[in-house]
Amino acid sequence: MHWYEKLNQYFPIEEMKSKEHMEILLKERGDIYHKDEGPNHVLIYVEFDKFVFVDYLFVSKNTRGQGRGHQLIDKLKSKGKPIILEVEPINYEDTDTEKRLKFYAREGFEHATSIGYRRRSLATNEVNNMEILYWSPTHESEEMIYEGMVKTYRLIHKYKDEEIYGEPFDPVHEVLSLEEEEKDDILKK
Repeated sequence: MHWYEKLNQYFPIEEMKSKEHMEILLKERGDIYHKDEGPNHVLIYVEFDKFVFVDYLFVSKNTRGQGRGHQLIDKLKSKGKPIILEVEPINYEDTDTEKRLKFYAREGFEHATSIGYRRRSLATNEVNNMEILYWSPTHESEEMIYEGMVKTYRLIHKYKDEEIYGEPFDPVHEVLSLEEEEKDDILKK
């Protein structure tokens, strides 16, 4: 099965970039946008000078629990930079959301409780609340994580968005916010 189909079957439509968008990023932004693919996994990530952003991490059901996800995260941790990723909040009708959060908690990730993230899907036109998780070997502040998300949103999520989708994603100031009042920590529940 093609790597995009693996991702498309696992991730909700509102979280997926189009195949065209991802292929353009891999071709035109190949200096920072990377794909690590195997028979039972797909890892799409962005590597900037000061941090790594995980765009998609998929491990096939038949190999979950065998350490493949841990190995992929360790490979990213070995770069010695903070790792940032987006996750959907727990959906009790989808047991995978809770399993994902438990996996990232075991891997030492923290919940960026001061970052608000509301992204409108161009596929469904629905606004989705997402959460930001991060791991940092240098105990970076949430302000640095926020700046990393702003950079990722501008340079990756919005890359040629209007050309590819026929309309732009919302501007960054409408999507990401740094809040004074922190939310509940979803990894501590």
